[in-house]
Amino acid sequence: MGAATDGAEIVRLSKEHAELKPVADAVQGLARARAEAADLKAMTGDPEMAAMAEEELRALNDRLPELERQVALLLAPRDADENASAVLEVRAGTGGDEAALFAGDLFRMYSRYAQDRGWRVEVDSAAEGEAGGYKEIVATVTGEGVFGRLKFESGVHRVQRVPVTEAGGRIHTSAATVAVLPEVEDVEIEILDKDIRIDTFRASGSGGQHVNKTDSAVRITHLPTGIVATSSEKSQHVNRDKAMKNLRVRLYDMQRQAKDAARSDARKSQVGSGDRSERIRTYNFPQGRVTDHRIGLTLHSLPQILEGDLDPVLNALIAEDQAARLADLEAEFA
Repeated sequence: MGAATDGAEIVRLSKEHAELKPVADAVQGLARARAEAADLKAMTGDPEMAAMAEEELRALNDRLPELERQVALLLAPRDADENASAVLEVRAGTGGDEAALFAGDLFRMYSRYAQDRGWRVEVDSAAEGEAGGYKEIVATVTGEGVFGRLKFESGVHRVQRVPVTEAGGRIHTSAATVAVLPEVEDVEIEILDKDIRIDTFRASGSGGQHVNKTDSAVRITHLPTGIVATSSEKSQHVNRDKAMKNLRVRLYDMQRQAKDAARSDARKSQVGSGDRSERIRTYNFPQGRVTDHRIGLTLHSLPQILEGDLDPVLNALIAEDQAARLADLEAEFA
């Protein structure tokens, strides 16, 4: 990095250094531990040092498997977009007004989680539900490692509760879909002018003169794939830039999904597959529980999770994904 003079090159090298340093540190730590174990083993032949050396060697041998596991995990193939920021999409599914309210609850949950981790959440577009919540909301979540943690949230989220509009107190089941797409800088996606249609429309929102009178929102449709990207801020120029950036992210994610689908055919674990048609989690209000169906995890802490305490769920999913990656690595070298 000291030899680089170009700003972009320095940034690239800094990111590469940040990714490689934990690997180098772990390998060096393992090498030191193994060398220390060899020294201690030699010391066991000294009558005066044998007892102390054997005790320290036992403790070190207990630590070595974990050090080796950490190195193997760091050397296992990683998601290239692990440290990227992300585009978060939450859409109401089946359930009418209740589904929109639940979509609002989910977006609030992710916003709280992002706030606790020091990430920035910026809403790109939103369509509010008639009774509250959102029919659809798209936001950019910016920060270190956003996609690496939130990518496991893609899929169908189901809620079981008594809606506020239900006079009879009956439990209803509704759903919302979540998609998490990596926002990668300098994405090499070619978009031809002939392949897109750009429409302007009146932004929807809570009201006000601007919303009612200005056709500033922008919708870009990618004709070959049917992918649609929108942005609904006040400036039409800003909206065009945001929508085009969002379209590139979606096209990039479509390529990722195709690669992930090919890989998942040979992999039993579905964690991290990103299959957005899959029901991944149920939020049961009467029992106060959250169940992640991919790994059979049930937690009786629904209020805390909806307040943004997602780490107990995400940590378990990440651990499962790490175990699968290690298994893949072991199979490759078997």
